[in-house]
Amino acid sequence: MARRPLPRILSNGSAQLARSRELARTAADSATDVLHPLITITRGLRRLAAAGRRRWTETPKERRGALLFLVTSVVLVVALVPYGPLLAVITLMAAAAWQGRDRTAAASDGPDESQSQRLKSLYEALVPHFSAAEDPEPLYSHGGAWDKAFPTYAFDGGGRISQLVVRYPAYFTDGEAEARARIEHLLAAKSGRGREYHFTWDEEGNQLTLGVLLPLPVDITAQRFVTTPGETVLGFTDPTQVQRTLPLTHGERRRDVPPVVWRTGPRSTEPHLLALGQPGSGTSTLLRSIALQALQHGDVVIIDGGGTGEYACLTGRDGVLAVEAGLAGVTASLEWAATETERRLIAANRAHQAGHPPPDDTKRPLWILLDRPTAFTHLAAADGRKDPQSLLQVPLRHGRPANVTVVVADQLDSMDALSEPVRRHTRARVVLGPATADQLESVLGAPPHTTPIDQLPPGRGYARLGTGPVHRLQVPATPNPYDDATPDALCQAVLDLLPPRTTPADGETIPEQDQSAGEPEPVPTAGQPEPGATAGEPEPVPVAVGPVAPEANPGPVPVLGQDPRPHPAPVLTKPSEADRS
Repeated sequence: MARRPLPRILSNGSAQLARSRELARTAADSATDVLHPLITITRGLRRLAAAGRRRWTETPKERRGALLFLVTSVVLVVALVPYGPLLAVITLMAAAAWQGRDRTAAASDGPDESQSQRLKSLYEALVPHFSAAEDPEPLYSHGGAWDKAFPTYAFDGGGRISQLVVRYPAYFTDGEAEARARIEHLLAAKSGRGREYHFTWDEEGNQLTLGVLLPLPVDITAQRFVTTPGETVLGFTDPTQVQRTLPLTHGERRRDVPPVVWRTGPRSTEPHLLALGQPGSGTSTLLRSIALQALQHGDVVIIDGGGTGEYACLTGRDGVLAVEAGLAGVTASLEWAATETERRLIAANRAHQAGHPPPDDTKRPLWILLDRPTAFTHLAAADGRKDPQSLLQVPLRHGRPANVTVVVADQLDSMDALSEPVRRHTRARVVLGPATADQLESVLGAPPHTTPIDQLPPGRGYARLGTGPVHRLQVPATPNPYDDATPDALCQAVLDLLPPRTTPADGETIPEQDQSAGEPEPVPTAGQPEPGATAGEPEPVPVAVGPVAPEANPGPVPVLGQDPRPHPAPVLTKPSEADRS
């Protein structure tokens, strides 16, 4: 059976609808053009009527009678004059047409004289970098047209360039870092100093986009951030760099700011952090911010190499195992940290071999925060002792599976004094304060896509997590609450985040083990100074226990007396000669 064709109204209905829509649009445009004078006069009459009504309302009541008499007299005179009504109507229509005209100023299609001169000087400065003698049709040449090289541009209120798209020839070596750096330095100098510029290179399209970055907010104080366990907020960055925002409170206002989140734990690829900066750049502020976040779910050991009491507010708090500022206490704390890392690894390994989950005491995160550890390097060398940085090798190398995180902060000019394990195992990097492009690249491993400036507020710098991009960073304000120069609002914000102050128990003694196997007596526990001790009580003297060689450590390893666990930790023992045989 032959198939009947579709009706014409269904087969070509869409085409007819399109033609009808186009005809209606054309008719509307034509009607608007024809009726434009009438529309203008009507708009003018409406504005004149509104002005007359406003004039009548603003006139005092005692003068309205005189005004009404004047208007009536004018109308009567116009009516009696020959051709008066006709002239009045013509005058009214002319006034209405003048008042009803479109008063929107036409937007300027191009830059003004000063902007054109700025773009022309920038074009001339780029000629030596983007031109070649053998180019038959050079895009850049002295006296050439800059509008072909700069297809898009924008200026701020001060007349400086705020956005610019630069086209460059295909033979320019945009894959070399040195060639890019020369162009970026030139554009930043010609566009205006004192601002941070972001450069985006499009190698496929041979275009460079320059944009001016807004200053990062410096009024964000320390507070509880909406994060999960294992996430630490280092600071805040530009909204174009990250895809996540955090809700923050500033007084009575709430806003969402993009953060730089550092993830730690067994699955982290950047388990340890190194922060460098100039004096007063905010590295201690960063450590206090990290400590307040770490105390929510873990324990903290703080090493203060500055000796200025920057972490006195954390002494004796719940979860703070020690705040050490002396060489003997620092050595004992780091020895315990290395031993605790080994104990956690052995306990977790035994549980895995037995088919059980890891013990709970190995899951609680342990944070080791060191502020200026190079200061103890000089003290140990002068006293003939071992460098405390050498005790960080075990936590740095094996801390990730043991939930041990190391954060080191020091001055930028002391980077050479840091030990090799610290520089090799700290894959998360932060640079605060003013720094040159070479210093940023040497610390972060990659140059930033922005131009560094000389004047920066405290806590301002750059961050890079592993092999990721370089982010601009602003650390939340976390000052020392005991500093008299700190505003009361900032002090109270930090004090509200501190854990309650607890009085730790005295040093625990390790129970005696079975001596039937011929093992020697256990080593007594190294006493630690009580953080919450009062001035009237005698302070126990810390005993510096030197590192014990692995092959001569048959007894249990000393542990800190401030261990917050309700039960004593299992004692690490190494097999004796009888066990090996």
